[in-house]
Amino acid sequence: MEKELKWYKVLDDPDNLAENRVMTVMAGHTQVALSHFEGKICALDNHCPHQGGPLGEGSIENGILRCPWHGWDFHPCTGKAPGYDDGVTPYQVEERVDGVYVGVHERSFHETTLSDIMTETMVSWGIDTVFGMVGHSNLGLADAMRRRAEEGKLNYIGIRHEGAGAFAASAYGKLTGRPAACLSIAGPGATNMFTGMWDARVDRAPMLVLTGQVATQVVGTGNFQEVDLVRAFQAVAGFNHRVQKDSRHAELMSLAIKHALLNRTVSHLTFPDEIQTLPAGEEQTGTPEGRIPPLRIEPPEESLRKATEQITQARRPVIIVGHGARFVMKTVIAWAEKLHAPVITTFKGKGLIPDDHPLAAGVLGRSGTPVASFFMNECDLILALGVSFSNHTGITDKKITIQVDIDPLALGKFHKIDVPVWGDIDTTVRLLEKNLAGKTDTVDQRPELKERWNIWRREKEKRLREDRGKGVSSIAVIDTLSRLAPEDAIICVDVGNNAYSLGRYFESRKQSFLMSGYLGSIGFAFPAALGAWAATRGSRPVIAVAGDGGFAQYMAELTTSVKYDMDIKLILFNNNELGKISKEQQSGEFEVFATGLHNPDFAGYARGCGALGIRVEKREDLQEKMATVLDHPGTALLEILTDVQLI
Repeated sequence: MEKELKWYKVLDDPDNLAENRVMTVMAGHTQVALSHFEGKICALDNHCPHQGGPLGEGSIENGILRCPWHGWDFHPCTGKAPGYDDGVTPYQVEERVDGVYVGVHERSFHETTLSDIMTETMVSWGIDTVFGMVGHSNLGLADAMRRRAEEGKLNYIGIRHEGAGAFAASAYGKLTGRPAACLSIAGPGATNMFTGMWDARVDRAPMLVLTGQVATQVVGTGNFQEVDLVRAFQAVAGFNHRVQKDSRHAELMSLAIKHALLNRTVSHLTFPDEIQTLPAGEEQTGTPEGRIPPLRIEPPEESLRKATEQITQARRPVIIVGHGARFVMKTVIAWAEKLHAPVITTFKGKGLIPDDHPLAAGVLGRSGTPVASFFMNECDLILALGVSFSNHTGITDKKITIQVDIDPLALGKFHKIDVPVWGDIDTTVRLLEKNLAGKTDTVDQRPELKERWNIWRREKEKRLREDRGKGVSSIAVIDTLSRLAPEDAIICVDVGNNAYSLGRYFESRKQSFLMSGYLGSIGFAFPAALGAWAATRGSRPVIAVAGDGGFAQYMAELTTSVKYDMDIKLILFNNNELGKISKEQQSGEFEVFATGLHNPDFAGYARGCGALGIRVEKREDLQEKMATVLDHPGTALLEILTDVQLI
């Protein structure tokens, strides 16, 4: 590998470095300890051979440069260690008219590393976004990502907390069905991602997790920041491996992404420090060509026959769609129109059918409306498409039910299903539609739907008029947002009373909704907004809806949004309380305890971060100020002082 001598200016004037002083400078990519000793400028390799201590942060005592970490000694100009035959490499120095130059021998080309091969494979499989934090145990891997980013192949977003990066990647997967990656160092950086990984796993979102790791030779010795990450992530990661020197590296990355895509799960690879910069040799980049089959699964003929028989007999069928149906709603809605069947959604499926569609029946369950529950209770057949039957949704087991899902383990997961149908929803619905042509005799429920919506809207109007003089009601906040939010917005909602209010009162048009479903993790909304913005590259408006308790967990990520010029709007409910927990304590006949919050001026905090921050204290100011925030070209926060009881 040919190296050439290159000269780099490291100091404008020798007098800027005092006699017997030392400093760290960069000569290209080479870190140099520059010293002023006995009237001349000298340069040494900056790394102590003991443990790599930064000699440029050391001191010169009695003519000896002393390492700041462990006191090892070197001559400031020759680099020799007194009394020993080793030392550090000296570099050539020239004092020119315009300053001090250091000459270093550098490779004239970059030698492809194992990290290069693995990140190139990652990109070839369609992963275009990484949310990460660079640190000492992932530097080689991060440098490979830097090269992909400079080539325009990878969008790297540096976050402030690894947990936020994992939530962002989870939201990206939920929105697109494709994995993003999150990156951390070993030890605490990796364990910070655990909650976001679980969020992705239980909500069936594909995610790729990449962690640095301490050198293999010290694994198991109790080394600094050493955690056995393969063991630690065994429960959460569906694919979970340590990268080794003799691994088939492109194949290992390909398998990780393939598992994430096909099993809709979390894949984790950990990279020991010494592996990351090893030369790749003859290894080639992996590609997805010939590795992913078409995911059209036709259900068994017996299942189709039984489902057809049940639907033929139904007079008042309803369709309940969950998050699993999000990519096939055009087919589902067309079928509903032929069946005259109301379409109910789970909370995670909110927005899959616009609420102004004549067959829309709204959200079912604890975050839902009386419209949805009425039609479920009055139906004679439930067609459940891509739903998980969570307690939060509360789908009755007292009605004849046909369940369609691409995952056979999801069928009849919690109770007996009359007709479980294994198949992808799009293919199954099309086959059922074909089998049922001219055979159905269902009641047109649209007039009844219209009347039920009118009843519910009259009830909402009553609630809107409530005012206890203790802040703006959540009903008013969501009603205003429902009217002002762009119809193609992505709305990321947190856990808590704000989520219940959004589910009940927001009337969707073409918006998409993201939430922490089965895990129900507080703090999800704003990191999820980072993921949604990255997934759409700002082509759709992104709105986060959060309470004070949730936003405070990851509020530093507001600076991330500002740094990357993300057009994210945060609607923040501030009632100085973990209101949902207080409510649960009261419901359980406990004393309200430890749920009060001491909050900052969130709007002022936003302005301090470089975003727009506006505060609302009175309902009459709500619409104007929310419009200002939503119209702002960049990151903006609307803090609303709300009444904890009016939800």
